[in-house]
Amino acid sequence: MKYDFTSIIDRHNMDAIAVDYPPAQPKEGFDVIPMWVADMNFPTVPTIQDAIIRRTQHPCFGYFLPREEYYDAIIRWQRDRNGVEGLLPEHIGYANGVLGGVISAINVLCSQGDSILVHSPTYCGFTNALGNCGYHLVHSPLVIDEGGVWRMDFEDMEKKIQEHHIHAAIICSPHNPCGRVWERWELEKAMELFKKHDVYVVSDEIWSDLILEGHSHIPTQSVSEDAKTRTVAMYAPSKTFNLAGLQGSYRVIYNKWLRDRVDKEASLSHYNNMNVLSMYGLIGAYTPEGRQWLEELRQVLTENVRFACDYIGAHFEGVRVCRPEGTYMLFLDCTEWCEKHGKTIDDVERAAWDVGVAVQDGRMFHGPCHLRLNLALPLSRVREAFLRLDKYVFNA
Repeated sequence: MKYDFTSIIDRHNMDAIAVDYPPAQPKEGFDVIPMWVADMNFPTVPTIQDAIIRRTQHPCFGYFLPREEYYDAIIRWQRDRNGVEGLLPEHIGYANGVLGGVISAINVLCSQGDSILVHSPTYCGFTNALGNCGYHLVHSPLVIDEGGVWRMDFEDMEKKIQEHHIHAAIICSPHNPCGRVWERWELEKAMELFKKHDVYVVSDEIWSDLILEGHSHIPTQSVSEDAKTRTVAMYAPSKTFNLAGLQGSYRVIYNKWLRDRVDKEASLSHYNNMNVLSMYGLIGAYTPEGRQWLEELRQVLTENVRFACDYIGAHFEGVRVCRPEGTYMLFLDCTEWCEKHGKTIDDVERAAWDVGVAVQDGRMFHGPCHLRLNLALPLSRVREAFLRLDKYVFNA
């Protein structure tokens, strides 16, 4: 490989929540393996630093407007990676973060107190942000089929839409925390259902570059002409290239009526403005070098997921995981293991934290006895984490 995904990067005292503020300090003799916060422990592609450093060499950082290169980079990226044609600068809008963009769109589509359809397990950011803004989340549980694949329950979705008079829904594509990469027929069926009941859609596609080998991302807006005009799609380079600390996401809205209103809603705080360095970060990311780096990253993540899922199946009896197709997260169901051993998920978490495996509580994602694990680390660290979980947690 051209790029380095094996070196262990020391992130201590470099402003990283994942390593400087773990859920609990490990016992003596164990270091922290950060598997909770959803950022990566890999160095990003050097073209990002190059672009930012070149800009910082100029001594003025005053008011600015997005450069033409910013829009060109997004348009090329979406065309080359997702087959998107006809995307224009006017369709692209800025948001400091995906959750802020989701709220701006929902504020246009709904009134406080309205119900919004989401799939559960549910990303905790949706739960917190939408709840804080006065909306009521209606959860339609995903179901695991006989092949161990998470699926939408279309009958339940329609029932919830009708019962709760729902006119806005959120799709997470790929799904966080389950890691599903929706197939075209699934998105087509969902969007036909939303069309039938006049439900607008906010599609969070921040993970869309992080598709594991053997799968492909289908943009929600691409499945039909109605889906194109019914959907607000949210993207960002932050998950792909480990740039969360720079902020900066973008939305794609083809429907001018909707776009004008979301733009206005997003402007009301007067603080939803692009950072000049985040603009250069995106320009540096969405390059041929960035595409090569991403392809190598996808290979690394695919191998990490393969190792982790195979290890769980071979060594952690009573722990269930559906192999993800995208993202770098695992969602472990520990229900059977806890029942068999007379333990709670709190017991499991404490035992993991004691030996430095900093996992995340799955209950905030509506997984009642679940853990969420971040696998975006060098494989050597993933192996060490699972050896510790084996020796000190699940087979202690």
